[in-house]
Amino acid sequence: MQNHINRRKHDRFTLSPMYSRVTMRMLDQDEFHFEGHAYDISESGLKFEMDRPVEVGSNVMLRIDLPLDIHGLPPTDSKNRYIEVLARIAWLDEEDIEVGPAKMAAEFTRFVHFGDKERLIATFCTGRYMRAA
Repeated sequence: MQNHINRRKHDRFTLSPMYSRVTMRMLDQDEFHFEGHAYDISESGLKFEMDRPVEVGSNVMLRIDLPLDIHGLPPTDSKNRYIEVLARIAWLDEEDIEVGPAKMAAEFTRFVHFGDKERLIATFCTGRYMRAA
């Protein structure tokens, strides 16, 4: 695995990959064709995996399912079940590409919908999520 320098401005929070779905599309596509799982998230980026590696520097749109509530249920309003962000692929772990899903990180460049950033931050202010190392 690559040695990454910690240049983060915001705390990262650990997610349970099996419950943290991420879908992705390239900006020249209309559909979210790629699906994976998040490992950790902050208000400015995401570490995740997909079956398809994406070149570092690529601009993508990500749809990130928000974590389940304290009762293990998704938000009741379907509009609030996810956030959408425009992002740039910041790094790709090329060692694992041959044997499994590609692990990568994305830096958020813009939240697509009004209020998405605030909803994401509020999710992690609940105290239910551990800060990632």
